[in-house]
Amino acid sequence: MCARRFLTVVFFITLLAVAAAFAIFQFGDRVLIKSAVPTGHFQAAEGGGDPDYSKAENWVARPDLPTDPSHWVPAGMSEEHLGNAAVFYIHPTTYLERDRWNAPLQAGGDTDFRTNLFVQSQASAFNGSGKVWAPRYRQAAFGAFLLNSADATKALDLAYSDVSAAFDQFLSEAGDRPIILAAHSQGALHLERLLKEKIAGKPIARRIVAAYVVGWPISTIADGPALGMRPCQKDDQTGCILSWLSFADPANPELVLNSYESSSGFSGEKRKREDLLCVNPISGTQNGVGSPRMNPGTLVPSADLMSATVTEGVVGAHCDKGLLIIDGNIPPLGPYVLPGNNYHVYDFALFWGAVRRDAQRRLEAWQR
Repeated sequence: MCARRFLTVVFFITLLAVAAAFAIFQFGDRVLIKSAVPTGHFQAAEGGGDPDYSKAENWVARPDLPTDPSHWVPAGMSEEHLGNAAVFYIHPTTYLERDRWNAPLQAGGDTDFRTNLFVQSQASAFNGSGKVWAPRYRQAAFGAFLLNSADATKALDLAYSDVSAAFDQFLSEAGDRPIILAAHSQGALHLERLLKEKIAGKPIARRIVAAYVVGWPISTIADGPALGMRPCQKDDQTGCILSWLSFADPANPELVLNSYESSSGFSGEKRKREDLLCVNPISGTQNGVGSPRMNPGTLVPSADLMSATVTEGVVGAHCDKGLLIIDGNIPPLGPYVLPGNNYHVYDFALFWGAVRRDAQRRLEAWQR
């Protein structure tokens, strides 16, 4: 992986995330909203027609693709396929333009580069457990998250309709294998809805090894019951959810949690801060503690920023009031931490090795 390009991408995404934070929570920074929200009103046709997920071209990762970024592993590691799981991964927002509310499926340029990059650096954590399917989808543009509007809702609904269709195709190709679900940020938002609408209470739920719903807040009370899966309370539990929001001390999550607490969950109840789900990826347990020595690897760019390696035993973490607070000797991942010591950009990188180990352990437990 070219870490220099990775950090450049992270930089621009972070700048926009900071802008979004002020736009959402300060109520009235019209300059920021105007500079990021898509122009005009939502038009489904601008994102192109409904994708045919039987075609390989509509996937970023799929077992039959000749070039698949999910096969990547950090320097010094071998790609070991130890399991037979089918992994369905949904990438975060990579479309940063404002010319439309939903990205075209084949957006090209920087958008495709970012999409490949996230599949490479996040979905690769699961390639030791099986084969990865990662769909291209008409993702909602970044600016769709800045306003609670009819246009934004329609954009998110369109993005989810693609994810839902891709999941149906994934199931037809995965056969009877055990299933791992994973997503980050916008992808995690769609994964929550997928759990509620297509998995909870259905026979397919018995095949779910675990769902990694990362970088998006989940209420154990207002959301959890509708998702049909319990939080992971043990490191070898299966059919459960892992979710975390990474912060360092002193953590100030107001930019995230003010909006969270003003929203209603899938049950219709108000979400509350004290109900925020935190599963520690190091310990694999809800509200767990993991020392740095327990973390098998943080994804760290090299000194020349031209490669990436996994560094063991440097970052620990513990759940505190629903947040995952990182500690230890945090390596130089890059100067792109969000306000309030929010490490959202690095939710996977901090625990890449731990996520890899966790998925393999749960798959072994499921097979037993």
